[in-house]
Amino acid sequence: MSGDAWKEGGIDATGALMVLTLKVISCAINYNDGLLKEEELREAQKKYRLIKLPSMIEYFGYCLCCGSHFAGPVFEMKDYLDWTEGKGIWAHSYKGPSPYGATFRALVRAAFCMAIYLYLVPFHPLSRFTEPIYQEWGFWRKLSFQYMSGFTARWKYYFIWSISEAAIIISGLGFSGWTESSPPKPKWDRAMNVDILGVELAMSSVLLPLVWNIQVSTWLRHYVYERLIMKGKKPGFFQLLATQTVSAVWHGLYPGYMLFFVQSALMIAGSRVIHRWEQAIPMNLLKKALGFMNFACTLLVLSYSCVSFMVLNLRESLALYGSVYYIGTILPIALILLGYIIPAKPARSKARKEQ
Repeated sequence: MSGDAWKEGGIDATGALMVLTLKVISCAINYNDGLLKEEELREAQKKYRLIKLPSMIEYFGYCLCCGSHFAGPVFEMKDYLDWTEGKGIWAHSYKGPSPYGATFRALVRAAFCMAIYLYLVPFHPLSRFTEPIYQEWGFWRKLSFQYMSGFTARWKYYFIWSISEAAIIISGLGFSGWTESSPPKPKWDRAMNVDILGVELAMSSVLLPLVWNIQVSTWLRHYVYERLIMKGKKPGFFQLLATQTVSAVWHGLYPGYMLFFVQSALMIAGSRVIHRWEQAIPMNLLKKALGFMNFACTLLVLSYSCVSFMVLNLRESLALYGSVYYIGTILPIALILLGYIIPAKPARSKARKEQ
């Protein structure tokens, strides 16, 4: 099975098919958006809508673009067409920036990530979870091993995404414009799929989709989350859970994926509660305490939740969750319930009071 191959460190065709699935769906939706009235569309829909049907060569070129075929990142058909036709920021009327420096940095980062992974993986194998010694450990030792297992596994993703980023950058497609600094510098974040420090030092679970698998998170926001929001209404937990469920099905029909993404929805919802409390309290010291609490909860619940993503098996996932007393499930649920009991009331700014 595909998930077993990924769990053992191998790779198969499903990675390419996952990327292809997102491209096919986004292309179809963007073409449909091109048939709708512009005033009915959101900003992202207006930006990426396709007014005319791409040719067969354009379509297959987009779907099978070799730089992103096996591991992403996902990008929009509109951007691909502008790049191939020399339009927009890729216009041939001016000389674009050299991609070699950014490509070299991405390759160096990839080599570093692989070195870290190869160093750590012998000390934190997934097989340790099924060994008798794991059951002999205490609560904190088990929790720390879960953290280190997830931390170790993340470096292989950092590696492959850095390699993919380098491929897209050197093609020129990774260019996304210029900074506003003086002198302006080129930006290459169209191909960026992860912010390593942003993931490892995330102060809130809400920030994780912005720094982990960035392009897929953007895709999910544009094509699932935002399209589930009714006009005139605010998004809620339903939109978040539905989006994470779609992500789970896209990853594969393994119980471990479903558990992880349902957990991630709870984790984000719980983190939002702490954030609202933090914004509502005027005292700086208490704000900092809540900020640290959000960081600690994010670290704990993410480490706990990652276990099912790695082992995939339902029975093993539940057993490992139970080995730490389901702390990563109970904590966010408790925070969500406390959010109803102790609702945050944001302090009005002085300017707003005057109004």
